[in-house]
Amino acid sequence: MIYSFIHIPGTIMFLVLLYYYCVTTNRVSPPSDGSPSGPDLYASRRRTMGLSNLLAFIIFTAWPCMPPRLLSDPAYNGPSAEEARSYGFVDTVHGAGGQSSVWTSNKFCNQFAAMPSLHFGYSLLVGMTVVTLPLASHHQGKRVSVSFLGCRGSVYVPSVTRAVCVFLGLAYPTIILVAIVSTANHFMLDAVAGAVVCAIAWKGNEVLLNFVPLEDWFLWCLRAHKAEVHAHDAVQKHDGRPSSGKAVVLG
Repeated sequence: MIYSFIHIPGTIMFLVLLYYYCVTTNRVSPPSDGSPSGPDLYASRRRTMGLSNLLAFIIFTAWPCMPPRLLSDPAYNGPSAEEARSYGFVDTVHGAGGQSSVWTSNKFCNQFAAMPSLHFGYSLLVGMTVVTLPLASHHQGKRVSVSFLGCRGSVYVPSVTRAVCVFLGLAYPTIILVAIVSTANHFMLDAVAGAVVCAIAWKGNEVLLNFVPLEDWFLWCLRAHKAEVHAHDAVQKHDGRPSSGKAVVLG
């Protein structure tokens, strides 16, 4: 169930919530009380996912790899069928009574795209974003002075919000990793490759900005214009009255 129903809906939900946290909240809240993250954080994670897809599709095309579940395909009766079934992989998603979904059983699903694992790559990206998410000042942790055997120092105590972010950010990719391996849909090496692709995309996502002039030219050919997002300053004064609305272009 986790393999079939969490990956795509979870990724979409992550983008929706991140947009709300980074962009929407900054339209209606003063910077000191709202999210310290701006639209740039959301845009960078969106580009990271796009670049991860691009790198993965290149690898899928150049070096297609099958998942371990196909080694035990009962419909295969070739010369290596007996040896393949001896590995003991059990497909708990696509097999009889498996928890398959429209995303795992449609006719357009590439059955030879196991390396790298975007299931794990995306979950790692989501998890690391949640772990490192900038929080508002009132959600920050604090340093507590401690003394031990005559030695004094300080210890950082995270806030409840930060602790929850760390827990969820580490738990999500761990759960996905267990799911993709236990359902015989990926080897551990596939997950390692997914992590490498995610890391490369994380560090080099700005390369996609080189396509912005091409996008502008394409929209010009269509006589269309790129939408501009305006953030209206709805900050309220201390006396409770709203300040003058001032439109700010987020870009």
